[in-house]
Amino acid sequence: MDSSEGLKRLIYGQFLHFSHLIEQTVETELDEFADQARLLGLAAFPNNLTSIHVIECIGKHEPINNTSIAEKMNLSKAGITKISTKLHAEGYIKRSRLNDNKKEVYFSLTSKGRHVFEAHEAMHAKIDRRFLSTLDSFSETELQAVLKFSQKMIDHLNQGLKGDQAQNPNHLGNGLSVD
Repeated sequence: MDSSEGLKRLIYGQFLHFSHLIEQTVETELDEFADQARLLGLAAFPNNLTSIHVIECIGKHEPINNTSIAEKMNLSKAGITKISTKLHAEGYIKRSRLNDNKKEVYFSLTSKGRHVFEAHEAMHAKIDRRFLSTLDSFSETELQAVLKFSQKMIDHLNQGLKGDQAQNPNHLGNGLSVD
């Protein structure tokens, strides 16, 4: 095995380790969000990050329709429909129609949804600062290489998921599924 092949295998091993850590981080982020929400006095909140991120997207862009949420989040319209129906039933979002377009449904946050949005924003501010400070040790050239690698991995994973989407109708894209 030449040194290039060995380096590729090392990178693959690191990628697998990184993937496992991401999975654990998502669980931790949901726990952190729950703690943050309770500190802010929220008695109820969605129990998965995708729903919380849909609330975030609506909060940042309200009023917003299903198609725009799907595009901004890189998820399917069917997945967003399922999530938004649940969020509406739970009282986090409300539906409305614009006067000039009675067909299209737009979403905005209820006060309950606004509290979840604000709790999530506060938590994400901490996470963002921590993540960005980690990148401070990289040069511009190294950051470009990391970006190129990340995009290649995203493309690779999306390519692999295309077969999964045809086989699993609850699949949302980006490795997420509707529960």
